[in-house]
This record gives sequence, structure tokens and C-alpha cells, in this order.
Amino acid sequence: MERSLTFGIDPGLTGSIFTLIDGEPGPVLDMPTMDVGQGSEVDARAVAIFIREQRAAHPGAHVSAAMERIHARPMRDKSGTPTEGGKARHSLAEGYGQLKATIRVLGIPLDLVAPATWKRHFHLLGTAKDAARVLALARFPSAGRSLSRKKDSGRADALLIALWFENTHLASHITDEAAA
Repeated sequence: MERSLTFGIDPGLTGSIFTLIDGEPGPVLDMPTMDVGQGSEVDARAVAIFIREQRAAHPGAHVSAAMERIHARPMRDKSGTPTEGGKARHSLAEGYGQLKATIRVLGIPLDLVAPATWKRHFHLLGTAKDAARVLALARFPSAGRSLSRKKDSGRADALLIALWFENTHLASHITDEAAA
């Protein structure tokens, strides 16, 4: 069977990138950020370095990525000025774009998944935020150190996004390649 390296990405500034290696949890990267002006943004260079390191450590593996799709529309006040919430949404959209571009520049196939899609797959719709972390710990006890804190929910989301991709896309891809 072909080896696989799947990156699951929770794209927020407090999100994470979790690696599944042959279906098992590997290294995790809390979203690297850098200070820009009066705020922060995704450090795309640090993301690229992390992904390149994982690829180099697993030569010949089928590499893919899945990232939670966002829909950010800046909110404006009556004068048309972005509100604080609008600025946060704009920052999220910028980081999302930087992550998409980084993955694509690295030549990695990227699947964008709506939150409701991957959460429905794991029966998490309408559950508490911590439910994803609890599920990820139950499914992957070996990830306990990476998911031990309640604030590790972004890590859990990234891990489950990678697992969703492998469950729904990767098995058929590897089967198709083996048949070719």
C-alpha cells in the first residue's frame, strides 16, 4: 500500500495544521503568526517550512491537504468603516488566502471542506466546541499530549479534518492509482 501524508488545516490565527502519517497522528503545528503593523497574520514561510520538513521525512508518500473553508464578509458600520468584527474577519480571510496559496505553491492537492461537512461526518453538528477534541482523543489516544488542553480544540479540528479527508477521498485515490 502506498504511504500517505495528509495535512488537516484549521485556518484561523489560533488554528493548527495536523499531520496524519499513514492514518496516524504525526507532528502538529499551531498556526504560526507574525506581527504586521498593529496586528498579526499567518506566517506563510513557517507553514511552508513545516510542510517541506514533513514531506522530506516521508519520501514517496502521497501528499494531500484538506482545509476548512471559510466565508468571511467584513461587517461595516453606517459610515462604511469596517467594524472590529469586520477587521477580524478580514484578517481571517487574509490568512485563509495565504494558506491556500502556500499549499498550492508547494504543489499539494488541496480540498476545501465546509465545517458542516466534516462535522456531519463525525456527528459533531450542534455539539459543544470541546466535542471534537474529545472525539479526536477517543479515536487517537496516541495524540493525547497534543490534545490534552481544552484550548487544543483547533488542533483537534485540524486532526479531524485530515481524518475526514482520508475517510472520504484518500482511500478511493489510492485504490484508483493501484488499478492504473
